[in-house]
This record gives sequence, C-alpha cells and structure tokens, in this order.
Amino acid sequence: MARIICFDIETTGLEYARGDRCIEIGAVELLDGKLTDNTFHEYINPEGKIIPPDSYMVHKISNAFLEDKPKMSVIAPKFLEFIGDSQIVAHNGLDFDFPFMNHELSMLGLPQIPREQQLDSIVIARNRVFGPKSYSLDALAKWFGVPLTARAEAHGALIDAEILAKVYLELANTTPARDISEIIAEQHDHMLNHPKIGGNFPKRHFTVPDEELKTHNEFMDKIQNPD
Repeated sequence: MARIICFDIETTGLEYARGDRCIEIGAVELLDGKLTDNTFHEYINPEGKIIPPDSYMVHKISNAFLEDKPKMSVIAPKFLEFIGDSQIVAHNGLDFDFPFMNHELSMLGLPQIPREQQLDSIVIARNRVFGPKSYSLDALAKWFGVPLTARAEAHGALIDAEILAKVYLELANTTPARDISEIIAEQHDHMLNHPKIGGNFPKRHFTVPDEELKTHNEFMDKIQNPD
C-alpha cells in the first residue's frame, strides 16, 4: 500500500541559520492515491524567537498565541512517528522545508529526514507541466482547478498541506508532455545543425578604405608608442 505524506511548515522567518524557528507543522496522508482523514497538525512555541511583522502578515500566528504551545522537543518525535518511512512531499521542499525541519531535528539530536524520502513538488511540476507562468503552489492549484478558498485570510500549514496533496495527485496523474531529456537532446541537435555552426565557410575578404586604414594605424601607433 503506497503511503505518501504531504507537509508544510510555517516559521518565524526564512533563515534557520540565523535562529528562525518552525512554529507550525501540518501534514496529510495519501494512501494509494487517495487523501485520507489521517492528519498531523501542531503549533509550536518558538522559545523566545520573536515573529516579525512581515512573517505575521503571511500566517497570522503571533507570539502571544504560541505562548502555551508545546516546544519542538515535544512535537518533533511525534512528527517523525507520523511520517515513518513514507515518501514525503513538500513544495519547494528541497530549498526550504526539508533543510529547515532537518535543522530543527539536528538541534534535538533526532534523526533527520533522509534525502531518499524527500520529494519536491515544484521539481516534479517543472518536469511534468508546461504552461503555467509560475510554479508556486497557488499557481499550480489554479492551473489544476484546486480551490484556494480555505486559505483566503492567511497561510496555514495544514491548509497548505491539503492543497499540496491535491496538487500532487494531479501531478502524479499527469503524463509528462515531453521528457526533459528529449528537449535537451533536440536543442543540442538543433545547435549542431544550425547553418552557422560546424560548417566549412569560404574565407571572405573586405576592402578597407585607405583613410580608415590610415586612421587605424595612427591609433595603434599611439597605443604601442605612447608619449
């Protein structure tokens, strides 16, 4: 039975290396290509890390709201138990969600999410869908007709995980319009067959007017023999 977990996180900011923390985790389960009711959702106390206004405007989660929420040391083991050894999907996950979560896990001395379990839906989309001007989760949801009404007021990890799961199912059922290797090979062949590449061209001669030649020689003389 194929089990896939789609997850999303909200954070205090974008740079865990500078102390930003994860403040919400949302994850949903796909079994044999169907979304189930088995979900994981937790808010997390950032342990003193202040949420800046620009981040708050995205997810509308405040420090006051998180004061009584459990710390990552309590949540992380539960999250690892939920995902198990399933394939895990995150949108732009290779650049953000996975390294951010693995940093949180490493600070606690817990096992990190292995690379072989990680799937990035934005990478999948770029190789399967040719048409959208953007490959953001919003753009792909609109492309596939996945409703975004649930997140009209703010981003939320569980809401985004559910949207991601629906987008992922669409991607999984989309036959690639063309294999990317075919496109690369075709471009390579086109370049080799271009009339200006790889041909034996006759040597051409151009007559230079005497006055232009004189001006050129005077200019070169000044460069080679400066005063």
